[in-house]
Amino acid sequence: MKKFLSFLSIAVLGGVVALGGYKVFLEKPVVIERSHQQPIQTFQTNFKPAFETTDATYAPTDFTEAAKRTVHAVVHVKNTAVKSGVTSWSDLFNGGRKYEQVGTGSGVIISTDGYIVTNNHVIANATSLEITLNNRKKYKAELIGTDVKNDIALLKINADESLPFIPFSNSDNVQVGEWVLAVGNPYNLTSTVTAGIVSAKGRDLKGNGGITDSFIQTDAAVNPGNSGGALVNTRGELVGINTAISSRTGSYVGYSFAVPSNITKKIIDDILEFGKVQEAVIGIMYDNVNDETINGVKITGLSEEGGAKIAGLKEGDVIKKVENVNISQFSELSGQLKAKRPGDFVNVTINREGRELVKKVKLGKRNTHRSERLGLVLKDLTKREEKLYNLKGGAKLIQSINETLNYYGIGKGSIIISINKKDVLDASHAIDLLESAVRSRGPITMKVRNENGEIEHYKF
Repeated sequence: MKKFLSFLSIAVLGGVVALGGYKVFLEKPVVIERSHQQPIQTFQTNFKPAFETTDATYAPTDFTEAAKRTVHAVVHVKNTAVKSGVTSWSDLFNGGRKYEQVGTGSGVIISTDGYIVTNNHVIANATSLEITLNNRKKYKAELIGTDVKNDIALLKINADESLPFIPFSNSDNVQVGEWVLAVGNPYNLTSTVTAGIVSAKGRDLKGNGGITDSFIQTDAAVNPGNSGGALVNTRGELVGINTAISSRTGSYVGYSFAVPSNITKKIIDDILEFGKVQEAVIGIMYDNVNDETINGVKITGLSEEGGAKIAGLKEGDVIKKVENVNISQFSELSGQLKAKRPGDFVNVTINREGRELVKKVKLGKRNTHRSERLGLVLKDLTKREEKLYNLKGGAKLIQSINETLNYYGIGKGSIIISINKKDVLDASHAIDLLESAVRSRGPITMKVRNENGEIEHYKF
């Protein structure tokens, strides 16, 4: 019996050893994969997800509400100008022939009582202005005021009803990549809406007649006739006035530009309150910084016109912000100043030798104005000069490379009193009148007080 149990134990042990060797050396491992549901981890977010489920369909931006809110507040502007010319021998002997020249554009109703903003070039030299609403009603319009530099004009109609209007948005809050709509009347096609995005801000258009150098650039289609129309956001708020396109053909090729709403509103407020634009200056000479590590506007000098020197700004400082708006180039700084008035205080963030400082600067009033087109620099008269010369306005010539004025002896120190029978209010007004007359290619008459105190009359 003992021998039997001994044999049985040896047999069992041998079987175990054999089975273990097989498992270790011969049998391939079998991997069993199990799938089980992992709990989804959740996080608190500050936005509503665009997709509720993994197979949700993307919903594109809807422009219909913005279009409904704005299309009835954009109007058709008809500019009729009566001109004279010679087209035949009889015209030559009869003193010329008068004819009408008609131009068209768009405008934006900004109040229920009929104030309309458009571009200055849409209504320039008009002898009559006609507004057509989206419901086809027509009204004669009164020109309230213009700002040639920023290409903005304010009109007024007396309608027999409360009018739809577009509220202003804060154009500082517009973001690159944001959807916008252009609403206007291209090629006399009324109530046209196109969509695009904001392509850039603070855009400077070199050689664009000296008008505002802080455009909003978009790729919304804008064509001749859109000028003066609305650029709105998806809420139907006004972010700009469509003004220019970049094109070699005269038609849209992908780039359009709008005067920001903040600048437009400030111009309109100035016209209504003062009759002219109050231009604020900070009092610096500048250079755009090329150092990529220090984006901003470098101060190369200080002037007496603004409050920069009093506030402690120095040559070499780099302006980084105005209020909370980042400044990377002068066009952005200029855009912020155009939306302010003389006497306003602004917080200016500067970089001084690697340190950031904030200075509170009181903006001054610009009293010298330059026209590159005419080669002139004019200066406002002081109150003392107005009293001394018994004048209620005027513009003093302080620099001129204008061949016509130099030929007639209108030199430095001369005071321009009137242009084309319109009294000159100040230097800016004189520049506007002269540039408008040059663009119309009509005759120019001037009343001038020369350096000797004599009143002279000229016709060019």
